[in-house]
Order: sequence, then C-alpha cells, then structure tokens
Amino acid sequence: MEMGWKVLLPQELKPDARKLLEDHGLTLIDGRGFETEDVIADMKEHQPDAIIVRITKMTRAVFEAAAPNLKCLVRHGAGYDAVDLEAAKEFGVKCLYAPVANSTSVCETAILHMLFASFNVKRLQKMLMVDFYDAKLKTEMHTLSGKTLGIIGCGNIGSRVAKRMLAFEMNVMCYDPYKPAKDFPDGVEVVRDLDRIFKESDFVSLHAPNTVVTRNMVNKETLAMMKPTAFLINTARGALVNEQDLYEALTTGVIRGAGLDAIAHEPILPDMPLVDLPNCLITPHVGGNSQEAALRASYHAALGVLEMYEGKEPTWPIPYIDYATAQTYDDVKIPDRKPAGIYDY
Repeated sequence: MEMGWKVLLPQELKPDARKLLEDHGLTLIDGRGFETEDVIADMKEHQPDAIIVRITKMTRAVFEAAAPNLKCLVRHGAGYDAVDLEAAKEFGVKCLYAPVANSTSVCETAILHMLFASFNVKRLQKMLMVDFYDAKLKTEMHTLSGKTLGIIGCGNIGSRVAKRMLAFEMNVMCYDPYKPAKDFPDGVEVVRDLDRIFKESDFVSLHAPNTVVTRNMVNKETLAMMKPTAFLINTARGALVNEQDLYEALTTGVIRGAGLDAIAHEPILPDMPLVDLPNCLITPHVGGNSQEAALRASYHAALGVLEMYEGKEPTWPIPYIDYATAQTYDDVKIPDRKPAGIYDY
C-alpha cells in the first residue's frame, strides 16, 4: 500500500468524509476553485494522487496536468458525462462515482416537479395576492392519481420514482432497453417501444444518462407525439432535451407544461426563454443537493478513494459502456393490477 496519498478537493467534502480519509493517513488539499482552469493549476502545483469532483469538467487537459501522479478520480454523485473517460483511461486514472448516494433525493425532486406542475403552483402563487378567489377557483389543477407516468431510464432513480408513484395510484410505464423485464419494479408495465411513452403518458419523466443514444431525444418530433395535456419532467441531464423545441411546444400548446431540474447550459443563461414561461418550472439542478444526499455522496466518494488507496476492488467504478452497441432486451412485463381510474378511491 502506497503511503501519504494527497487528495485534491475542488469543492468541500463533508466532515465525516474528511475524517474518514484523514484518519487513514491521507492528506486533503482544499483547491482554489472548481472551474477547470483552477483544477489544472492545482494539479500542476500539488500533483495529487486522487481527486473528488462535483461539477468540474474533467477534460483531457486536466489529466495531462495531473500526470503521472493521479491514480483515482471520484465523482461526487451519479452523473459522469463531464469526465473525459477516454483521457482518464489513457492516463491510467481509475474513475469511480457514487451512483446510489443521491438517488432518493433526485427521485423526490422529480415528484416535486410533477406535483408542482399538476397543481399549477406557478399560477397559484402569481394570483394569490392579485385575486384570491381567482387563484382558488379558476386555477386548473389535477391529481396524479389515475394518470399515466412514462419513465425513460429505470435505474437507481427511475426505479425509485416508479415505486413511489405506484403508491400515488398512477399507472406507470417504464422504458429502458438495457434492462431485462424481471429487473423492473413490480407493478410497472415494461414497454420496449419508446414512442408509446411519449404518446400514452400524462407525465414523461427522464432518468437516462447523456449518451449518443439519448442526446436530444426530446425534440420537435417526440414532443409532437405527446398529449396536449401532458407534462415533461427532466431531472436527469439537460442534453436530453432540445430546449428550443421545448420552448415552441410550451408556447404553442403542443404540451401543457414542463419541470426541469437539468438544463443544457449551467449556470443558466440570462436570456434563456424558458425561464419566463408560466408553464415551466426550472430549478438549478438541486436534485442531488439535499443535506442527506450530500452527506451520503461525500462519504461514498471518500470510501471510493480509500478503497483505491488500500488496494481494494472499488465498489462503484464508472462503467465504460458503448450504448450504441450495448446489449438490449425486448421482453415485456404487464402489471398484475387494475389501472387506476378517476372514480377510484
């Protein structure tokens, strides 16, 4: 076991996670900032053995600056599209992540957006002090019970959303071609035709990674398939949605509304047209930022560094998947339950 590993932290690590690493003899370096240029400067100055990153774009230039010392990179969360995995592999850097640390928090954020949209909270807030009874009596609101939820991507987060929304008495359809039907939650309908998700759902909720297959999957054509009363929910990655096409769909009545916790450009651009729409709620990618999720992500990230330091097989290595050629499944599963209806109790 190598001694004296240095771990670069471009952003804070929670106290329990810091203590775990320091108690095992690792030296923590608090970086000068999380911008890529800051991390490159810290890499050159400190030559760390490991880095725990949140939102920093880990480009080839970072790995070049980190060579030859950097051995391990851990993503403080589930997404890893900001990491140049090919460059990491070329420079011999093992990449890990924390795929289950924030799953519940992101799941609850998706539910927040569904409830916010279905109860038209933006209008309620706007009209509350203008005309109380207009807000109370003339705001169109809907229950989630009896509606159909279409989930795209049924991994750690999508599965949690499915289970919880079944308890809301929603009819849940799931699409994930990389997962056998037996591994989907009980009570959902497993579909293999993506068009059905867009055509039949009252809510389409995105829980897929940003890949060559999913990028811009929500666009003019797929939005046109949706019901005019439907909502789009995106708590995954902004790149999955063509935002100009979504803007046109929201302003012309193609769909009723949208809830976005992930947008294409972060931080948000001041002239982003979606911001001002009454039927679109945008939150600043906070799905994984609950206090509980942050604590878990910090600790899981620290565990990953410690496993590498001690020469153990890491629990959560980032998978190297070629989604264009990955194995897909075509088996289906029909739920053994009566679909919820408007008059059900």
